[in-house]
Amino acid sequence: MSETFTKTMARNIFYGGAVFFFLLFLALTYDTHGELPKRDNRQNLTEKVAMGKMVWEENDCIGCHTLLGEGAYFAPELGNVYKRFGNSKEAIIAFIKSRPAEGVEGRRSMPQFNLSDEELDALAEFLKYTSEINTAGWPPNIQG
Repeated sequence: MSETFTKTMARNIFYGGAVFFFLLFLALTYDTHGELPKRDNRQNLTEKVAMGKMVWEENDCIGCHTLLGEGAYFAPELGNVYKRFGNSKEAIIAFIKSRPAEGVEGRRSMPQFNLSDEELDALAEFLKYTSEINTAGWPPNIQG
């Protein structure tokens, strides 16, 4: 092997690396397309879940909470709240209903949104749906 690094050697390394990483990209893309259908949760997507998502958005819940790692970090992660409350939509509804009107003096607390029973049920259904998404272990603990 020559002691000097030539332009031809540099070009061959560049093209070889480019081809290698392009093939790696194609292989990973193929693998991803094979894995995503196994993680699909659309069969559980109902009108009530969609309504719960609308309630979530209209009340800007993501302004305080995170959902599957996205959002604000002021309040707990809600991607696993259904599991945290013992797989009970009723417990989620009761918690939201129990929020005091003025909040707790001197500490951060969730406000009372005065949601209707239908909105509460839809929101709980949405949170149940999000807890059933295969998130590959996120959040890392049950506390969120």
